[in-house]
Amino acid sequence: MNSADISIIAVTAIITGAVLILLMTRRFFAFREKKLEAETTLAAEKAAQYAVSNEELEQRVRVLEQIVTDSGAQTAAQIEALRSKPLGAPQKSSQESLG
Repeated sequence: MNSADISIIAVTAIITGAVLILLMTRRFFAFREKKLEAETTLAAEKAAQYAVSNEELEQRVRVLEQIVTDSGAQTAAQIEALRSKPLGAPQKSSQESLG
């Protein structure tokens, strides 16, 4: 083997190595791109679920605010009145209590 044959073999080996590295790099970045797309889709789905859940919670808070601000004192008084009545006791009508 002379020096020309050795240099051809060396150049061929270097080119083959470079091509292999290039192909592996392209495959790696294609894989990373697909992975990022999947993560983005998953994040968007989670964001949509959180938005729906958040809307439901806001609606429930609105109802609770309405209950508290509209007739909270009246509702509490009615509940306490029901608690203080003995079970099975006859209820007096409004005419009996007046007369």
